[in-house]
Amino acid sequence: MNLPIAMSNRHIHLTVEHIHTLFGAGSDLTKSKDLSQPGQYAANEKVDIYGPKGALKGVRVLGPARQATQIEISLTDSFSLGVKAPVRDSGDIANTPGVKIVGPNGEVEITEGVIVAARHIHMHTTDAEQFGVQDKDHVMIKVEGERGIVFDNVLIRVSPKYALEMHVDTDEGNAAAVKNGQLVELIKK
Repeated sequence: MNLPIAMSNRHIHLTVEHIHTLFGAGSDLTKSKDLSQPGQYAANEKVDIYGPKGALKGVRVLGPARQATQIEISLTDSFSLGVKAPVRDSGDIANTPGVKIVGPNGEVEITEGVIVAARHIHMHTTDAEQFGVQDKDHVMIKVEGERGIVFDNVLIRVSPKYALEMHVDTDEGNAAAVKNGQLVELIKK
């Protein structure tokens, strides 16, 4: 039961309101390249993020616009910014740290929205049937190689809109010497 894995670099999802504030009234994101998940893309736009201790420069915006602004970083990035970003499922931003976001045309101070995304697997409904898992299940993933590792508590996210792929942040991916597209083994608990 193998599936591809990829590292998810630090990035930000913005609301339409924040896009207009950061990049100019009436502006929209412009696509740089499509991502593995259908309809998702890396935008040409980038922002700088400021925390109490430091900054992350040139953070890529992902599109399309979202209902809430959310910043996904690694634990290392969290230390650099000086915030205590919790490990959370994407979209679960209640009671998370806020930061200042600076774009070429303005800045936004958010009161919450910074997370370390929980390691997860996107699965189409047919993939979930094939693997015998359901949305919100947790599994283990075995990564072979020179720095082989088993990731525990990997969240399954199922939707007919998803393409099969596991995502880990750069800290986890680098620790296991992950290569984007590498096949890993799903182990049910």
